[in-house]
Amino acid sequence: MATSHPEPRWPASLALVSCVILYAVLPGRLVVGPKWLLPVLVALPLAPLSARRHRHPDEAPWIRRVVLTLITIVTVANVTSVALLVDRLLSSNVSQGTQLIYSAVAIWLTNVIIYGVWFWEIDRGGPHKRAGPEDLWPDIQFPQMENPDLVPADWRPHFFDYLYTSFANGTSFAPADAMPLTLRIKVLFASESAVSLVAIVVVGARAINILR
Repeated sequence: MATSHPEPRWPASLALVSCVILYAVLPGRLVVGPKWLLPVLVALPLAPLSARRHRHPDEAPWIRRVVLTLITIVTVANVTSVALLVDRLLSSNVSQGTQLIYSAVAIWLTNVIIYGVWFWEIDRGGPHKRAGPEDLWPDIQFPQMENPDLVPADWRPHFFDYLYTSFANGTSFAPADAMPLTLRIKVLFASESAVSLVAIVVVGARAINILR
């Protein structure tokens, strides 16, 4: 008989806090509005949510809606920073190449972290659904699922598996070991790769050229 596997909430909460910190260190010209706005928008609902230690199948529906809203806010803010950074790099009077490189690194790290949270929250309906006894259809196929003899019988992906998947996709611009199976996950994989491509190739090349 299948058993429930409650998933801890703290890794995703810590990931969102890390994204906010990385956003806060960006130059003011790469953010829209006051720099304190995003930390406040994320911290206010995240604080009470983090008091709940685990995600459970019987959690209230509004909890997931709030989490998805927080992830969306951070994602939109990061994509906006990418656009502003590219615009800054294409201007004719750019001279602060070192600062731009640091900004590109912060944006790329935020991209990897936030999409790791996206994968964790979307796969099989979210961590609260995966914590239940029901065997759900996966959105992401991990190698352990193809080779069950190499892992414990009760193995299931956790947050850091999704974070590693995001890191691999953000560096190779394509799925590495874990494969997207559903349309929604393929859209997330593609959008993460697009932002990473801009941050690594376009921004990196332009910023290094400025340093010469």
